Amino acid sequence: MVRQMRRLAAVLAGTLATALLSLGTTGPASAAPKPPPPGVDITGVGLTEPLQLRAETQPAHVGAVIDQVNFLGRTGMASGPKPADLGPKYTVVVLAGDTPKQTYDLYPKAVGGPRVFRPAKQPDGRKTSAGWFLGRLSMSETLRTAGVPLERQFDTVSGGVGGGERVLPEDTLDPAKDLDEALGDLQRLLLLNVGVMLTITVGLAGIALLIRRRTR
Repeated sequence: MVRQMRRLAAVLAGTLATALLSLGTTGPASAAPKPPPPGVDITGVGLTEPLQLRAETQPAHVGAVIDQVNFLGRTGMASGPKPADLGPKYTVVVLAGDTPKQTYDLYPKAVGGPRVFRPAKQPDGRKTSAGWFLGRLSMSETLRTAGVPLERQFDTVSGGVGGGERVLPEDTLDPAKDLDEALGDLQRLLLLNVGVMLTITVGLAGIALLIRRRTR
């Protein structure tokens, strides 16, 4: 009985010693590594070298360009516009740090509205289906602001998807014309008010004259 107790005590002591040693040698849990900052590379018509945008220095531009492709669904249209109707092509590669993850072809001047093509082969090796998508109306201005040599577009009022027709007519973009129309409307309103006041004044004067004649 005594021997069994001694053996049990030895086993417990060994277990406690091992636990204490493990506690002494185990350091604090290492923090989860931070995800690499995003970036964007753009190549295409008018760019002699890739336009490299990084979140550390140009976070607004990086976010705006990524926003042009982050809404795409799993499947798109099997075919897009005719090649002659696509206009200039700009390839956008989305990176995590220095590692390319996704690639897209953007056509901001396509007939019928901006278009996005997602190739089936992606840099990170993930499986996806090739497809065409309607792009955001703000695509052209977003790329231009980021540094792509595109003409300025004044009729973009929304970042919504699809559509290439003018949202605002040409004549609504002329501030001088708007001012002239506003002044003309104000003048007509003033003349109308004056006419109403004269009518009321004449009417009251006629009623007063009629009452005076009857009371005599």
